[in-house]
Amino acid sequence: MGMVDAAYELHPIGRVESPLVNRAAAPKQGDEGAPEATIVFDDAVRDGLRGIAPGMQMLVLTWLDQGERSVLAVHPRGDASRPEAGVFSTRSPDRPNPIGLHRVTVLAVDDLRLRVRDLEAINGTPVLDLKPVLGGIAER
Repeated sequence: MGMVDAAYELHPIGRVESPLVNRAAAPKQGDEGAPEATIVFDDAVRDGLRGIAPGMQMLVLTWLDQGERSVLAVHPRGDASRPEAGVFSTRSPDRPNPIGLHRVTVLAVDDLRLRVRDLEAINGTPVLDLKPVLGGIAER
């Protein structure tokens, strides 16, 4: 079995709650006007949230469930006047494995809910993982 034939199982650990309800309304990047959003985590991962505090910079990995998985080339930023580029050289949500990467700032922590800034994912987007940004935060 080659790498292309392998399959991996992912289990969302939470979901995004956001006023963004469709791809057309979402900014291309979180720092381009994304509204505050909340990540609501599953109770099964509660212990994994220990140590997260307001002010922390985090990387959120999401499953861009509305992404087109058959797309390999796009016009960057959806601008047809720009030449097509391979999706791996862009941040297009349309790609073979539509994994989103978002750098956010934690604004508030309320049990299983993290209020964050700069998350451009739309409402209901599955969250796969959460990691601290390295450099300003000590690794544990």
